[in-house]
Amino acid sequence: MKRTQVLATLLGALSLLMSGCGTSDKIGSVSISAAGSTGTVNLAGLGGTLQLQVMANYTSGKQIDETNFATYTITEEGVDDNGNPLPAPPYGLQLNNTGMLTATADQNGNGICTWTNLNTSSTATSSPSWFFTGDYKIIANYRGFSSNPIYIPIASGASNQAVNNGQCGPAASAQ
Repeated sequence: MKRTQVLATLLGALSLLMSGCGTSDKIGSVSISAAGSTGTVNLAGLGGTLQLQVMANYTSGKQIDETNFATYTITEEGVDDNGNPLPAPPYGLQLNNTGMLTATADQNGNGICTWTNLNTSSTATSSPSWFFTGDYKIIANYRGFSSNPIYIPIASGASNQAVNNGQCGPAASAQ
């Protein structure tokens, strides 16, 4: 009887091992985010930086940071706060191979603002109501997978807006 139990246990273990044969943990998707930020991001200040993070999401549920191995596609969308088309990188922003974004000047050496304040109140206590007029859409590519897009508005230049001390866009990088 002991031999029957041992044989049944061995057959059960062998069955479990064989059911796992041929299966592997594969990449199911790739995602991109601004590290440490939630909500709307803002690349603020000329020379300001923002770290992107690219995660490979596996079918088992594990995630591996592949930021340094991803390639990126950047598309300019919309206009600046003066209605001018956004310049193509390296103007406006630069992205290095470690996923670090840096706000850069336009072709004329000026900062760029893709924000507009829709609060028309002229009182000193009124809060700005920021909306962006343009952004840089960034998609990460890794091993044949493309990530969700992330949209990066720029606030590297001062504007003529009186609210928020003449700055363009929200002061913080995450809203």
